[in-house]
Amino acid sequence: MSDKPRAHVARPTVLSLNINSKSALYAAYMPFLANGGIFVPTPKTYNLGDEVFMLLQLMDDPTKHPIAGTVVWITPVGTQGGKTQGIGVHFSSDDSGKVLRGRIEQVLAGHLGTNRPTHTL
Repeated sequence: MSDKPRAHVARPTVLSLNINSKSALYAAYMPFLANGGIFVPTPKTYNLGDEVFMLLQLMDDPTKHPIAGTVVWITPVGTQGGKTQGIGVHFSSDDSGKVLRGRIEQVLAGHLGTNRPTHTL
């Protein structure tokens, strides 16, 4: 056995999110990010730049979409306006990110660009 200290490698956090309505998807989706992104309600503390891995289920689709991403938005507890505590995750630029962004934007066609409030902006 070696008595050298082992380097601690942080593993990405795994989050699971089930969005069960078009209005919930609209409120959580972040179309202003280059690869698209999603707001994930969570009481856990994250830092900007943290890598996360999500299993995202959209409404009646039984598929749990695996997606990697980076924390780019933080809504802390007690934020003005009663905003939900959580994080915004920017989807990775790989194929799974592109497919998921396309799927979300297909579901939200006609709703994006409206002035309805969201979890982020």
